[in-house]
Amino acid sequence: MRVKQILILILIMAMLAACGGNDSSEVQPPTVVPSQTPPPTATTIPTLSTPLALLILPVDMDKATSDLYQKTVYDLALASGFRFQVRNGITPEDLADPTLKVVIALPPDPGVVNYAATVPNVQFLAVNIPNVTAGGNVSVLAPNNQVELPAFLAGYTMAMLIEEYHIGMVIPQGDVDAQRAFIAFSNGMKYYCGLCQTLYFSLIGYPTYIEIPPTEDPSKYGSYANVLINDRDVDGLYIYPSLASDDFLSYVGTQGVYLIGVTSPEPRPGGWVMTITPDTIKAIQAAWPQLIAGQGGQNVQSPLGIADVDPGILTEGKLRLVNQILDDLINGRILPSNP
Repeated sequence: MRVKQILILILIMAMLAACGGNDSSEVQPPTVVPSQTPPPTATTIPTLSTPLALLILPVDMDKATSDLYQKTVYDLALASGFRFQVRNGITPEDLADPTLKVVIALPPDPGVVNYAATVPNVQFLAVNIPNVTAGGNVSVLAPNNQVELPAFLAGYTMAMLIEEYHIGMVIPQGDVDAQRAFIAFSNGMKYYCGLCQTLYFSLIGYPTYIEIPPTEDPSKYGSYANVLINDRDVDGLYIYPSLASDDFLSYVGTQGVYLIGVTSPEPRPGGWVMTITPDTIKAIQAAWPQLIAGQGGQNVQSPLGIADVDPGILTEGKLRLVNQILDDLINGRILPSNP
């Protein structure tokens, strides 16, 4: 009887152990934690009521230039909460859109002045379009008319590139602006080379220049350049813009000298170092805040930039120096008329 009781007690204790606390090694099901997906960052979604900016480009513009203008205005529009569209012209239907706020047009003139008069609340920017003047809701981005700054930069660059500073200019006779440009050209050379000491004695002072009479036949301009190249041993020329026709530049390009200009000739002549040209993109960027603020009638001056660089002549390091000088000129840290 006693043995039976002991067995029953052992059985009860075994059953209690089996129903005891959880084994820490037992795998537990994962705890489900309620989660919420964070909402996406809020962005402005253009709607039909969003202000609109139109860019008017000519049909025959090359793709690279067209893409650059489109990206520039698209980026400006996006940053300002505007919609952006490209056209090859302006139609009355475009102007009937009540959300239209800005039109930026390149030549040929799509009719800026006439259209602007019909929509006084729309700001127009005419980019290098001839015979359009600023006023009312029409702003004008005009070609850069500075003569001293590009001449100074040309003189500095030529002095950097050419041994013994044998550089010169061709200028129109009796033109006061051209004479100022030559002084700036000379100052640019001196800014680079200081006293410009040469190794060999020369009766010719550099930079040198030659004047072309206003009555001269343009087909004979080459003979004047040859005086500098052959008689005065000039190896680099800056031809004053009013004389720099494509034909004249092409001829000089066959004479084995370096050339710098303010417009890009087609085809580009031999020895072409760079073009000192108005930077239209920067000018549009500078004008944009006034346009979207409804401030019209602005005369927007294009800052100068450098294009058409021949890296075989103007290497990366030298170009970096030239760009620094240009930046100093634009920001008034160098005065081209002051030696």
